[in-house]
Amino acid sequence: MTAGTSEVTVAGNLTADPELKYAASGKAWARFTVAQTPRRYDQAAGRWMDGDTLFMRCTAFGQIAENTANSLSKGQRVIVAGKLRQSEWETAEGQKRSAIELVADEVGASLQWTTVQLSKTSRGSGAAPAEDPWSQQAPRESVGAAAGGGFDVEPPF
Repeated sequence: MTAGTSEVTVAGNLTADPELKYAASGKAWARFTVAQTPRRYDQAAGRWMDGDTLFMRCTAFGQIAENTANSLSKGQRVIVAGKLRQSEWETAEGQKRSAIELVADEVGASLQWTTVQLSKTSRGSGAAPAEDPWSQQAPRESVGAAAGGGFDVEPPF
């Protein structure tokens, strides 16, 4: 764990197909949302009860983004591990907004209720692992809540 970061792992279902985009530099990035609903057994009622659903917006960069978009689709159960990142912006009306997203270090299919067949992708040019593209940026602009709340901007690379 890196000091000063909030590292988490979320397991849940994709609410839509991952959306793959490319920055002006050509680097891939993908956005997707994972829905996680906790369940508990209610002894008195004799049945399972659903809790409140958490919708976690996730972003992946580089090869993980491409592999996620090419491998996973809406409804599939996934596991995402990464760092939480908060974004803040101001609406056109001057109201301050903020949202939290999970910047994915790892994305995978959950094998709890399914099986998968893996195929290895070829490695790139052998370049060093990519830096966290958000770590050295100035505060980013946002298109605001109308477009999904502060995260629909191109990443800074």
